[in-house]
Amino acid sequence: MKKILLFLLILPFTVIGQEKGIKFEHGLNWSQVKEKAKKENKFIFVDLFTTWCGPCKYMSAAVFSQNKVGDFFNPKFVSTKIQMDKTDQDSEEVKSWYAEAERFAQDYKITAYPTFLVFNPQGELVHRMVGGGEADEFIERTKDALNPETQYYALLKDFENNPTDLALAHRMVRAANTAYDEATVIQAEDIIISQTKSENLTKECAAYLVANTRTSRSKAFDLLRNNPEKIDALLEKNGATNRVLASVAINEVLGTKIDFNTEPNWESLKTEISEKYSNIDFDPIFKLMKAQYYMQSHNWAALKDIVENYLISEDLNSNQLNSYAWEIFENCNDAACLDAALKWSKKAVEKDVKSAYLDTYANLLYKKGDKINAIKWQEEALSLANEGEQDNYTDTLAKMKSDLPTWQL
Repeated sequence: MKKILLFLLILPFTVIGQEKGIKFEHGLNWSQVKEKAKKENKFIFVDLFTTWCGPCKYMSAAVFSQNKVGDFFNPKFVSTKIQMDKTDQDSEEVKSWYAEAERFAQDYKITAYPTFLVFNPQGELVHRMVGGGEADEFIERTKDALNPETQYYALLKDFENNPTDLALAHRMVRAANTAYDEATVIQAEDIIISQTKSENLTKECAAYLVANTRTSRSKAFDLLRNNPEKIDALLEKNGATNRVLASVAINEVLGTKIDFNTEPNWESLKTEISEKYSNIDFDPIFKLMKAQYYMQSHNWAALKDIVENYLISEDLNSNQLNSYAWEIFENCNDAACLDAALKWSKKAVEKDVKSAYLDTYANLLYKKGDKINAIKWQEEALSLANEGEQDNYTDTLAKMKSDLPTWQL
């Protein structure tokens, strides 16, 4: 696995016929799935996905297929997948679920993918999760579905019955963000913010605001916007508040106006959003948007330049550094681009030692001609790899030892 942040992740979509991991039902309709779960006294795990969703493909290829994930799910759940979009290549089985997919989308307000729903053995919806993750973290998230005290819809009912409970509101915001339930996030945040004044902001509250603000329609957004210097000082992170404000504003104002198939008019977009939010600095986030465009358009020299420019005044997390570095490794042979990517990759490894980052670093060293150190770091990556990564990393190591390219020629 090369990119943990899923900018442009494309992985093989292999589910039907997989021999390990989660056993997904085939040949059953929704009523039969519920009957099977009731008879076996199991919960129902439903994976709602689309064919174009990168994180959906990653979950199927690299998470659901792991033995430890199957060992957790199979004794406890009857599992099924529902494709939420339609394509010309759909099988008869997928087509037979079209009507059910439309009902799920409407009844359960599905607006993001992947969405995972969990029903109890009686067929009642008890839990909701949105977004992918690594195997161990995903198992831990799913455990909440089995406990009545942590099930999302039980927590939601408790919150509705106790709308002024501050501790419960904090729990509700975290859970609602995970469930992609914006209305509940705003409601819970309003309770929290109503008891938080600018003059008595604490470090804990500042960290909460930065981590949980998702919409400009919340009081949390206003509190951030009115107190950027104070919140940055509390967190000891210059620019932290601005990054959150800019991200939220960009998603809401420009999200549907950006088509990465053609280069946007960056200055026009920046002018449009700056007129609405005059006190937010959009330069850093526009650089990241340009980086994504240059990746998609395969303009590797421009990608190198914009990332290097961004790093002069800002920082990137290890996932972002790794993603950019891997894109250049796979697609570019220019020495200057490879040097920059190697620098980013080394920085990612220094920030966080993960198998994916080590694999990227090793591959870049190898492409630059440093075989000895490449093998050393690839062996380290393999030692930290999970089940879904081991075969790939073993194959890469064998190629390095045999002086074969590890990239497409």
